[in-house]
Amino acid sequence: MTSDPNTLVDALKAAGEPTRLRILALLRRGDLAVGELVQILDQSQPRLSHHLKTLTNGGLVERLPEGSWVFYRARTKDWAGRVLNALFAELDLTAAPFAQDATALQNVRRERAVSAESYFSNIAETWDRLRALHYPETDIEAAILHQIGDRRFERLVDLGTGTGRMLALLAPHAQDAEGLDLSHHMLTVARANLNRADVRNARVRQGDVTDTPFENNSADLVIVHQVLHYLEQPEDVIAEAARILKPGGQLLVVDFAPHDLEFLRESQGHRRLGIREDDMSAWADAAGLAVQAPTRFDPPASLDQGLSVLIWTATRPANQQEVAA
Repeated sequence: MTSDPNTLVDALKAAGEPTRLRILALLRRGDLAVGELVQILDQSQPRLSHHLKTLTNGGLVERLPEGSWVFYRARTKDWAGRVLNALFAELDLTAAPFAQDATALQNVRRERAVSAESYFSNIAETWDRLRALHYPETDIEAAILHQIGDRRFERLVDLGTGTGRMLALLAPHAQDAEGLDLSHHMLTVARANLNRADVRNARVRQGDVTDTPFENNSADLVIVHQVLHYLEQPEDVIAEAARILKPGGQLLVVDFAPHDLEFLRESQGHRRLGIREDDMSAWADAAGLAVQAPTRFDPPASLDQGLSVLIWTATRPANQQEVAA
């Protein structure tokens, strides 16, 4: 609840304009950049930038810089989320102009999908070569789901979300899910994949997995999938995951076991040739997490060389004092 009536007045003034109302309706369907809103609403960029600034200042929209792009997101939590829910409950979104805007949004999403396919066509050879080196992904994903079981999570965070695959896989187990990645190209792929899978409760944003924008004690499940081997200091990600986990929250880490495939340093940008079990234990202990022995998936016996995959689960003790926000 907002204690300042002026804050609420400013928010209502921001929403109380036809174009800004259309913008809010679109952003409630997913994050959009200014250029995408230009396509959908057929208005000039300066005009829409002004409207977005007003909505941001009014506390109804969040601004998410991503390289040379800036994405905007309708707020869904606290007083702003409640105000928007109440406002749009009174509107018929199947009528004009909202219906036409929704159709134009689908065109923009199709363009995203084309961009994602173009990106992967450029890296397909090396990407497929890596995937062929380890245990089938479908079986690894089944093991991840087995680890989750039938639990439901209030908030899931995917650090290093990449293509958004873990978000799509685990979103049914979460009320709210968010992925973070440094690569704008990968986020383009992730958005297209989430749209294609019609995942409504998961979003992505650009950011550093060792210094995230997420609040202390804000997630009850954090996943780090095939990320640590790209980093000079993987322990920083484990520490950051511990910071944002609630007491009793769970961390799930998936990565390669130690190996000697040196070509992956040059062809795939790997910094580390796998993650040692004793290293993971030390990082988890330093972060105040209780880690279990990993589940191991060895590569198919038919391969002359291959990669083993490890899945770790770690828990932040339920009796651990919450980090002050």
